[in-house]
Amino acid sequence: MSLELINPDDLPIPEMYTQVVVATGSKLVFVSGQQPEDIHGKLVGHGDFAAQARLAFGNLGRALRAAGARPEHVCKITIYIVDYKRDEHVPIIEEAQISLFGGHKPANVVVGVAIMSPGYLIEVDAIAVIDEAIRS
Repeated sequence: MSLELINPDDLPIPEMYTQVVVATGSKLVFVSGQQPEDIHGKLVGHGDFAAQARLAFGNLGRALRAAGARPEHVCKITIYIVDYKRDEHVPIIEEAQISLFGGHKPANVVVGVAIMSPGYLIEVDAIAVIDEAIRS
């Protein structure tokens, strides 16, 4: 699997993501939106955006591993945030994103939403591309 990360000269160079990602591989992995829930499906961090962001990204990492994917295989994420406020939320998102992806910067979009399930403040989904071993 390979990801070609492109920041065109005529677009701004973003700090936390890449403008264009070209993925080449043999297996696509689509991860549903991961919420700040524990293994029992219970909301963790009610009212605490930072705690919810850490857990949502942590759950994303666990979902990727279940498919045989690693964070560096991710080519695109979408982050859904209730009542999005750039100045307030971006530093927290960046910290949670770095904890999973390190220096890898998949393409991403942040979407502000009016409401999810009561108490939920963030959800993150992903698309990854990996090479599936060829079996004889």
